[in-house]
Amino acid sequence: MEEYKAPMRILDNLNGYEGLKALPKEALPRLCQEVRDLMVDVVMKNGGHLASSLGAVELIVSILRVFDPRKDRIVFDVGHQAYAYKILTDRLDRFPTLRQAGGLSGFPKRRESPYDHYDVGHSSTSISAALGYAKARDLLGQDHEVVAVIGDGALYNGLAMEALNNVKEANTRLTVLFNDNSMSISRPVGGLADYLARLGVNPYYKRFKEYVKEQCRKRQRGESIEDLLSRSKTRMKSLLQPNNIFEGLGISYWGPFDGHNLDELGEILGLSRFYGQPLLVHLRTLKGKGYAPAEAEPTRYHGVSGMASSELILASPGSSWSDLVSGTVLSLAENDDRIVCLTAAMKDGTRLNGFAKRWPHRCFDVGIAEEHLLTYAAGLAAGGLRPFVFIYSTFLQRAMDQLVNDIAMQELPVVILVDRAGLVGEDGETHHGLLDVCWGRVIPGLALMAPRDAEEARSMLSESHLRGKPAMIRFPRGTSPLSLRRKGSPSTSTGWGKAETMIEGDGTWTVMAYGKTVPLALEIHDLAASMRLARPSVVDLRFVEPADWDLIEANLEKMDVTCILEDGYRKGGFGEAVAAKANLIGAPSKVLRYGVPDCYVFQATVEEQWETCGLTADKILEDCLASLEIPAR
Repeated sequence: MEEYKAPMRILDNLNGYEGLKALPKEALPRLCQEVRDLMVDVVMKNGGHLASSLGAVELIVSILRVFDPRKDRIVFDVGHQAYAYKILTDRLDRFPTLRQAGGLSGFPKRRESPYDHYDVGHSSTSISAALGYAKARDLLGQDHEVVAVIGDGALYNGLAMEALNNVKEANTRLTVLFNDNSMSISRPVGGLADYLARLGVNPYYKRFKEYVKEQCRKRQRGESIEDLLSRSKTRMKSLLQPNNIFEGLGISYWGPFDGHNLDELGEILGLSRFYGQPLLVHLRTLKGKGYAPAEAEPTRYHGVSGMASSELILASPGSSWSDLVSGTVLSLAENDDRIVCLTAAMKDGTRLNGFAKRWPHRCFDVGIAEEHLLTYAAGLAAGGLRPFVFIYSTFLQRAMDQLVNDIAMQELPVVILVDRAGLVGEDGETHHGLLDVCWGRVIPGLALMAPRDAEEARSMLSESHLRGKPAMIRFPRGTSPLSLRRKGSPSTSTGWGKAETMIEGDGTWTVMAYGKTVPLALEIHDLAASMRLARPSVVDLRFVEPADWDLIEANLEKMDVTCILEDGYRKGGFGEAVAAKANLIGAPSKVLRYGVPDCYVFQATVEEQWETCGLTADKILEDCLASLEIPAR
């Protein structure tokens, strides 16, 4: 009996994006499914952003059949949609390395491929960057197309609106492809989202869509797109009445079109290529398209963890720092109806769904709008409420001015809950939370703290609420230890702004840490004890601001070596403040600082990233013993 041979994939013989133009139309659906199958296979093993990229496959195939990424500038937003683009340009063989150390990034990166024209990671940058590309083309006398691909709720962000507002003034040709899947991570919120949803059923635009398709079919051989559009300009204007928000900003609006209809996409993108004016093409897609579980639960499959089995790995209730913090705030809110919670399109990621279900009128998701988020919280606080803001550290960077001027400077009772602080792993350099300590600790009037375990987190949340002053509480991604107290340690809170000596060592050196680095400090102590070497004292700093300088100075005066551990940048970190204090008071202690060096840390596991940064017990113990002039065994 002849052995069965599986049919060869189209992908394997495609020869990159150049082969797409020669591929028969009837083969395109099969190609799209092959791309989806590969994405599901890799992402379910490595983790990544799945549902958004599944929904953009036909769009990306059509873009690459119409535009030339070697010449034209295709700028993605966020990068959640770009996995098919990676596969179809020059990274098919490397796609299984997605989000792994030394492999492909989960986002477009210029260093990774000549077809990636702009680095992305945070939302809503595509139109601004593409507008800059287009203007540079004009000023340099170049001739290529510039396309911004924006979706996943990014159009509702202030940065995207600022870019759209500048299009008319920039006076350059630009195509914006709005991939509207009616989602960000979760369902989008706000007036603009509702407005765009209404556009989707507006009869004027349905008539316009049919007219454009008819003109494409009727175009005479050799007739230019410019001639066709010029001849039909009056008719097009009548079809586009009444004006919408984009037309009012000087940007032609086409749509909405079916973002999964390959014939329709080819016709519309082909026409847009030669339009010659700023244009927004509205495309309706289904998040999770082609993979039944993701279609059914697009929010759950927006970002997935790696796989250990055939089941999707999700954090169990109460197991993560995010669950702990949101649950504690919910408990506090039971006894204080002034408490409200806010987030920026991260209700699921920050585990706010329970609070929203319990008190929907006290939980506010403002969409992808971090600047507005903090100032809105400031207004709520000024009005007599007690806001808790749930935000990832990397996204807090977008609202530094609001934190300073609108919250801290006015001494308003807003508690910022900084999720995903420190190194976060496979999402890579755009998503680490490494800067919140560097600039947060220097803001006057802002308390900044990091709990080491669940007990400390509950205590800090409760005390921050009671004090009624601006505060930031940072905590990492991952599982929260229940308690890291040692036998004989006090069972009650050490006090506001106070550090805690967890272990008294041999009196020659100290390891100071806060937050996620406290377990590492304990590991260093235990390693030294197991090797019968000089045991360090272990101090949990707890607070970066206000710092417990009395305890810190006492250690600097009596210890030969003081080691500071932190999961943020060494430059600008709290270790610098301790070293400066030692110099100021003339303390004899040698200060060794450990944290993230002056570089961007690429994707890998958190453990691999910590090792790369020298945050391991073996490395730190060896360094400290060398400074003490004690030979390691």
